[in-house]
Amino acid sequence: MVNHPELPDSASDLVILGRVSAVFGIKGWLKLFSHTEPREAILDYRRCLVRKGKEWKPWVIAEGKRHGNQIIVRIDDVDDRDAAMAWVGADIGIRRADLPDAGAGQYYWSDLEGLEVVNQQGRSLGTVDYMLPTGANDVMVVKGEQEVLIPFVIGQYVCGVDLEQGVIQVDWDWTDED
Repeated sequence: MVNHPELPDSASDLVILGRVSAVFGIKGWLKLFSHTEPREAILDYRRCLVRKGKEWKPWVIAEGKRHGNQIIVRIDDVDDRDAAMAWVGADIGIRRADLPDAGAGQYYWSDLEGLEVVNQQGRSLGTVDYMLPTGANDVMVVKGEQEVLIPFVIGQYVCGVDLEQGVIQVDWDWTDED
């Protein structure tokens, strides 16, 4: 008998790890777009949840591997291309409680998204809409009066992150003049 993760009480109890992007081959394998870093870390969560539409359901990744720059998986009870097609576009998630601690000074992107960004003058620049990987460092895409891109570099641009208060303090001057 397979132990499935408990279904979450609310959407805020979930962290999206990736999405099913396409089928792979004829034996029911799927390609995943992984939000994890490194990309193949999504395979650490073999017992996960999947959402196609509004409902979350338990899912078990029977096997998976990196294939070039992609992740491919085979799901329990899916053994042909037609059955696999039903999952294309589905989100893959886990309960937040199943994530390991991020560590001191480290943050999951999902914890930063939605936080208010305030500069040292006390001006709200908006909220973090999403995080953008750039290679050199991650960038916060902040939506407010204007869209602002702020490098997520602690000590240089990011002065502090208060998850409990829902605020990121930044050293970022803003002028409305172009």
